[in-house]
Amino acid sequence: MRTALVIGTGLIGTSAALALAGRGVTVHLADHDPEQARTAAALGAGTDEAPEGPVDLAIVAAPPAHVAAVLADAMRRGVARGYIDVASVKGGPRRELEGLGLDLSSYIGTHPMSGREKSGPLAASGDLFEGRPWVLTPTRDTDTEVLNLALELVSHCRAVPVVMDADAHDRAVALVSHMPHLVSSMVAARLEHAEEAAVRLCGQGIRDVTRIAASDPGMWIDILSANPGPVADLLTDVAGDLEETVRALRALQSADEVKRGEGTSGIEDMLRRGNAGQVRVPGKHGSAPRVYEVVAVLIDDQPGQLARIFADAGRAGVNIEDVRIEHATGQQAGLVQLMVEPSAAPVLAASLRERGWAIRQ
Repeated sequence: MRTALVIGTGLIGTSAALALAGRGVTVHLADHDPEQARTAAALGAGTDEAPEGPVDLAIVAAPPAHVAAVLADAMRRGVARGYIDVASVKGGPRRELEGLGLDLSSYIGTHPMSGREKSGPLAASGDLFEGRPWVLTPTRDTDTEVLNLALELVSHCRAVPVVMDADAHDRAVALVSHMPHLVSSMVAARLEHAEEAAVRLCGQGIRDVTRIAASDPGMWIDILSANPGPVADLLTDVAGDLEETVRALRALQSADEVKRGEGTSGIEDMLRRGNAGQVRVPGKHGSAPRVYEVVAVLIDDQPGQLARIFADAGRAGVNIEDVRIEHATGQQAGLVQLMVEPSAAPVLAASLRERGWAIRQ
């Protein structure tokens, strides 16, 4: 691939453009808002000048509701040899294109499974997709050349290609992305009018659950409007679980020992099912989940503290597999949780103590 046209210079489009430009591809940028395309160009994602002729690949990064129309316009104008979109739903846009009577041999639907809570070109990064799954949904009509162009794009972005059926993809993202976002928003909504004294008690658990609720509502209306059925089906199942959980909690309030026992069993069943589902979430680099030991270190909120910890861990010959930070309420301090292989935990804890770090047991 030597040339590409990115239509839509938001977070995903600009990030893909930055990755391609960084690999030497000549990237042209277009957007319904010319100022946004100019911003992306100023970031080094390419040029906002129109290409002189057809490019190798056109990448449509428009909202799901507009993907089919933008693709149809680009295909009718013959702006590229191959066409892809990066929308978060796949079945709907393809059916719309089929309804318009277009030859779809030069098109393949794709979806990079990566993003941020922020949107727009200023939030973009050339390494946004690195190590992340990038779903491709070819059909029997898809030209091999177009599939190869899409695979080349994925390679340039250092993502991991995953081939799926379009409708299977939409059911999958409803489960792992769309439904969790709504549930996160529902939990976060409980905080809107909560007492300040209660909100100040927020810890890492509530931050983890509500993090994705910070995303742009307008963007999510577009996404959910394109995939409402599968999401509604999943939320119906969640609603059933909520009803059972509420029933079990009410039973725990009963003076009747038998009902309390039933309540305990109901809650335990839900928690165990949660355990069983959580262990299926892929671990580091998409591999099977691993159990790590946590070494918790107390730190002051000062520049260079994390760098010192990581350097000291390196001197101890220990690889940090993951890290989390809990910030103390009302204090310039925090707790750094270093996840390491179980056999390495005692070595790391002892080494950090020797270097003056306070280890939380």
